[in-house]
Amino acid sequence: MKTVIAGALMFMFIASSLDTNAQCREFKWPEDKSKAEEKVALYGDAMKQGQYRAAASPFIWMLKNAPDWHVKLYIDGADLYDNLAEKEKDPAKKQQLVDSMLMMYDLRIKYCGDEVNVLNRKAFYAYKYNVTNKEKSAELLKLFDRVAEISGTKMTDGNLVAYMTVVQANHVLLKNLSDEQILDRYDKIISIANSKIKEDEAAGKTKDVAKVKEYIGVIDDLLIGMVKVDCDFVKNNLEPKFRKTPKDLALAKKIFGFMLQGKCTDDPLWLEVGEVIHAEEKDFGLAKNLALKYMGNDNLDKAETLLKEALSLASTPSDKGDMLIYLGSLQAKKGSKNGARDYFRQAAETGNKDGYEKIGDLYYSSFNDCKKSVNMAEDRLVYIAAYNMYARAGASQKMAQAKSQFPSKEEIFLFNWKVGDTMRVSCWIGETVTIDTRD
Repeated sequence: MKTVIAGALMFMFIASSLDTNAQCREFKWPEDKSKAEEKVALYGDAMKQGQYRAAASPFIWMLKNAPDWHVKLYIDGADLYDNLAEKEKDPAKKQQLVDSMLMMYDLRIKYCGDEVNVLNRKAFYAYKYNVTNKEKSAELLKLFDRVAEISGTKMTDGNLVAYMTVVQANHVLLKNLSDEQILDRYDKIISIANSKIKEDEAAGKTKDVAKVKEYIGVIDDLLIGMVKVDCDFVKNNLEPKFRKTPKDLALAKKIFGFMLQGKCTDDPLWLEVGEVIHAEEKDFGLAKNLALKYMGNDNLDKAETLLKEALSLASTPSDKGDMLIYLGSLQAKKGSKNGARDYFRQAAETGNKDGYEKIGDLYYSSFNDCKKSVNMAEDRLVYIAAYNMYARAGASQKMAQAKSQFPSKEEIFLFNWKVGDTMRVSCWIGETVTIDTRD
């Protein structure tokens, strides 16, 4: 095994004198071609049979004597050392093998080019073996910094999460990163991820889009584990960026989610970023939540617009019923009881019995609006109308409450009315009810 390592290290010395511009795409045999062919066959057959130790010697010969043979040499070398490293139990020897494997990627870049592709591969395998190795943490982070710098959207999807995990490893093992340094790398990773999503969406790669979005969730969780992501974090670190790029959808989503998690949705910024998201991506849940927030802030016109949008986006009778209830409540808040009743009736038609209860509430609260203060029995008819609606809703407690306000036997006797007679409720209610008494 020492021969394998020594051979690889010696190759580093030999390689320094070779043409670094060669791309290794055509086979270039050494002078003793027959022997080289024999060595390739020997190490190739040994690797196919899983005999990686036996493959080491002929492979080293090729490294020494035909270093610019073909890019396949470095692909095979990385595979050989990877398999040897996986099986090695001794930690020190294992690390030597890992280092030799990673060296294959460096040499491949040096003599065959294709740095973006190869460095992404190197980063993946360096992460595989070294992510929990305290001695390698800083070096690994430097490698991923370089990968991100040169790759952009060519950074492999898996390396996005790996990069953030390496940041976490440095934070935990070495405590060598400030919050600002962590955030700088987080921003870099998220920027790459969002650019990849745009490219994948344009190419119609829906599965890749879903995968990267899932990875972003993992990256966010890693950030939260390192930096306190609360409302102050958003205001101090993310809002200034949003002010510079107020149309940045990805950033708006990040702020929206973090503020929701931090329970600071009363801040106007939450509504502002929500509007940015809603303008680009119409969504039932978002429209509903924004509407309710505006409603709570007494911005009724804005709330009504969003509730109507949510109603149009609702996909189930239950959701439609809920939106109609909210729209009815908004009309009631505006003072339009007729308008409120219309929405509540529509809600009831979707199967939402709350619609009937809400109409009952409107009737119950209309005593002062409808009373004439001449005939107490007549004035109390609103409570019978309310009772009827509560009965349809199955609201037993409110039924009892309304019944307690029915006319008394004495009151209907004074006007020559009898239980069972029908009367029309005056004013806006306009319902026909059957006379009953509370006693």
